[in-house]
Amino acid sequence: MHSTLIQVTDRIRERSAKLRGDYLARIAKMSGRQRGFERMGCANVAHAVAALPSSDKLRIVAEKAPHLGVVTAYNDMLSAHQPYESYPGQIRAEAQRLGATVQVAGGVPAMCDGVTQGLPGMELSLFSRDTIAMGTAIALTHDVFDAALLLGICDKIVPGLLIGALHFGHLPCVFVPAGPMSSGISNSDKAKVRELYAQGKVGRDELLKSESAAYHGAGTCTFYGTANSNQMLLEAMGLHTPGSAFVHPHDDLRAALTREAVATALRISGRVEGQPARPIGQVVDERCIVNAMAALLATGGSTNHLIHWVAVARSAGILIDWSDFSALSAVVPLLARVYPNGSADVNQFQAAGGPGFVIRELLDAGLMHEDVLSVAGSSLRPYTFVPRAVGASGEVVREPLPAASGDDSVVRSAGAPFSPTGGLKLLDGNLGRAVIKVSAVPEDRHSIEAPCRIFVTQEAMLAAFNAGELERDVVVVVRFQGPQANGMPELHKLTPPLAVLQGKGFKVALVTDGRMSGASGKVPAAIHVSPEALAGGPLARLRDGDVVRVCALTGTLQALVDEVDWASRTAATLGADAADANAHGLGRELFAGMRRNVLSAEEGACTWL
Repeated sequence: MHSTLIQVTDRIRERSAKLRGDYLARIAKMSGRQRGFERMGCANVAHAVAALPSSDKLRIVAEKAPHLGVVTAYNDMLSAHQPYESYPGQIRAEAQRLGATVQVAGGVPAMCDGVTQGLPGMELSLFSRDTIAMGTAIALTHDVFDAALLLGICDKIVPGLLIGALHFGHLPCVFVPAGPMSSGISNSDKAKVRELYAQGKVGRDELLKSESAAYHGAGTCTFYGTANSNQMLLEAMGLHTPGSAFVHPHDDLRAALTREAVATALRISGRVEGQPARPIGQVVDERCIVNAMAALLATGGSTNHLIHWVAVARSAGILIDWSDFSALSAVVPLLARVYPNGSADVNQFQAAGGPGFVIRELLDAGLMHEDVLSVAGSSLRPYTFVPRAVGASGEVVREPLPAASGDDSVVRSAGAPFSPTGGLKLLDGNLGRAVIKVSAVPEDRHSIEAPCRIFVTQEAMLAAFNAGELERDVVVVVRFQGPQANGMPELHKLTPPLAVLQGKGFKVALVTDGRMSGASGKVPAAIHVSPEALAGGPLARLRDGDVVRVCALTGTLQALVDEVDWASRTAATLGADAADANAHGLGRELFAGMRRNVLSAEEGACTWL
């Protein structure tokens, strides 16, 4: 294995020793209990099985059959989750065939960031992750299950389900995906229309036509944002049945993989003779987390995971930080170019080799741990094979991937990568710590130095753009967008105007304590600035016109201001009106406690510690 991979894993293990040890001790204590239905009182059991068919009651109580719980994020608002409507029936039928029983333990909320993007509802998005984690805990707290199936795909849903499940670390768990929608208009064509709309060259009708051609059916959105990054990371962590991430919802193979997930959950439940239990808290160890980080970097995945996976790791008693990501990024090559880091969508990525190709290349290059537990066994190697359904029963078999990429403009070998590094950089300086993703940024834009223009809202920045006030070299600063200020919404509305300015030849960069999810694409963006402005971070000391350096080459985020002047400055405040606007309307009042208690972005924006 690569020496850096070993060093990062070892320092995470050492840093986490006490926390991880305590976590594993709790798992061992919980795993040693009697089975749920034998442990509970008669009234408890009666309540638990009251609505089940008599045949299932007999299996559970008399025959002591394995019992699976399902936690689902189904709703019709998310195209990715709409296919889950039929999954409980599919899962029950397969479980019954295998001699087991199933109950939907609970549903968790799942909001679509695409619907709420740029609107007040987006300010609940980040906090929905921990709400989902709590919902998962409520579902699993019925405590009668031998294993659980977790149904979720999108941005905050998978991290939330995973955080919740890891707090039940004694329970074997399998994640069940549903797949991406078919390809529509290309992501690059969609981006062009957005830029034309930002310039006033096309109207709302043309923009809506373009967006509707991109987002047009059931399944996950086809760009490589947080939702599809989630699926890549779950493959790398061994929490899916191998190769199931990017199979279309209506493909026959998808139904076969869902059935296989049921069989897998039973096999690792500890209720099958000769098959030991494989609790999720043991599967997700330091090596598993490092594998997820490597997969993220190798595919140019969502920067949101620099927040989410810190929280996921902490849920398993593991402490990681942005320095770990940065160290790995320096040695993990970029093997995939999927929009917004290229022109391909996830269907093209899958056709070219997909997650299996990337995992194989990283394993062979010594940049992932192979000897890890997974839901498929005691090695990550099964995740380098391609599944297919065969025969009338739709049995899943797996075949080796071709040695070469199916399309080297989309995915490449570790020996001939798009870039020798993962393209993720840690920035540090007198403005705080931030991250920047440069995998899609032109090389001549990796270092930007220009006077700044400061805004407190996306709308104010857009107004200045429309008024022609930003037609120059400029570092756009959008502050008071962190977790404490307003829940740290994604700031996607900034991308088209910034791209327009850069396209005109201006040197442009973004600095914000908010999120971008990597959707900044070709525009350099220092994001997740920590500490955030509202928490007393130095970003609040900036003034309009200060020269700011954003340099991915040297890892610098610096206000080029005289040190005495800088030290004497009073931090700007959000202002009562803006604070009040962030705190009220569309349910934001209910999340006031989360805003008060949330940790910084680098600490995972956790609200439960």
